[in-house]
Amino acid sequence: MQSSAIALSPSTPFLKPPCRIPSCKLSQLSASTCFTQLHRISSIQRLYWQTAFGTFSTSSSSFNAEISASFLSLNRSYDSLKVRATQAAAPGPESAGEAPESSGLARTLQLGAMFGIWYLLNIYFNIYNKQVLKVYPFPATVTAFQFACGTVMIILMWTLNLYPRPKITRSQLAAILPLAVAHTMGNLLTNISIRKVAVSFTHTIKAMEPFFTVLFSALLLAERPTIWVVSSLVPIVGGVALASFTEASFNWIGFGSAMASNITNQSRNVLSKKFMAKKEESLDNINLFSVITIISFILLLPSAILLEGVKFSPSYLQSAANQGLNIKELCVRSLVAGFCFHTYQQVSYMILQMVSPVTHAVGNCVKRVVVIVSSVIFFQTPVSPINSLGTALALAGVFLYSRAKRIKPKPKAA
Repeated sequence: MQSSAIALSPSTPFLKPPCRIPSCKLSQLSASTCFTQLHRISSIQRLYWQTAFGTFSTSSSSFNAEISASFLSLNRSYDSLKVRATQAAAPGPESAGEAPESSGLARTLQLGAMFGIWYLLNIYFNIYNKQVLKVYPFPATVTAFQFACGTVMIILMWTLNLYPRPKITRSQLAAILPLAVAHTMGNLLTNISIRKVAVSFTHTIKAMEPFFTVLFSALLLAERPTIWVVSSLVPIVGGVALASFTEASFNWIGFGSAMASNITNQSRNVLSKKFMAKKEESLDNINLFSVITIISFILLLPSAILLEGVKFSPSYLQSAANQGLNIKELCVRSLVAGFCFHTYQQVSYMILQMVSPVTHAVGNCVKRVVVIVSSVIFFQTPVSPINSLGTALALAGVFLYSRAKRIKPKPKAA
């Protein structure tokens, strides 16, 4: 950069203006260089002002006018250069919009991957769980083993600091205990149903969950459903009834236990909502589920031994091997089912933290469709046209229910 100076000439009756300051070329200079040049220009202005009015205080009015005009021109150049330098320093709209777009795309890809993992784990769990229960007919022991797998995974998660470990107070423990009891009963009853009837039929019955959600929300939380929510329950109930009447593997124990699991699971969800509403007692979804899983294992292990006895003896394992699965296959499928059982629920809670409850409900509806279709294909379950119609009607009602939850009731006029 050229040096700037104020030159006085004895042959002229006025002060020469300072030599021209070369403008900052923003394409070549950085923003910091431009601001350095601005600072030098400001120093020149102050020196120019002092020299002009100190040395030539007795000059004529025309001379003063010329000085003012020159100074005004320099000020305008200074303001223009300051604006250009500020624009160079600030990020443009292209770079500002680039980050949100990339982060939004990454979030969408992450959610898509998590939904895919959620569905895939559900498929593996239901297939392996059915295979195990078919040759090892002890649902309480199998469910306790699945809770044991989850408990080990949770302890590892907290020990390795993969997720912060919560500090549970006595009041929190007292509030969580009913949730754990409902969670234990819900999963135990679901396994009893899967043991007795086809996987597709169990999940068709479990499509009745929204009905019990509305019922318990009205009874326990005093929430009045909208007319749209109530209307969406009609195809759910009708579809489940139609599918039940035409189900080839219909069994009253399987039907009753699946329906009872709806009651326990939805009472757990409503109680969880009530628990999470208390800020002084609330935990995040993942830790709440983790604590519930550990309590469920502690509750169910002695209950399973009391109800079914100790079923891990070699004779019972050999009995399962005689029905189609050797001991190694039985152990491997039990471990995979236990891993998938806990992991798919953990992923479900992670998704729930990232999306709205309505979006999660829609995803859960699609998950049920995927599980029913995959189990029918894998186990080659005979399905009549009327049974298919009933299942489709029930699942369509679940989808309508999730959409109806978006519609907010109009506020009453005062």
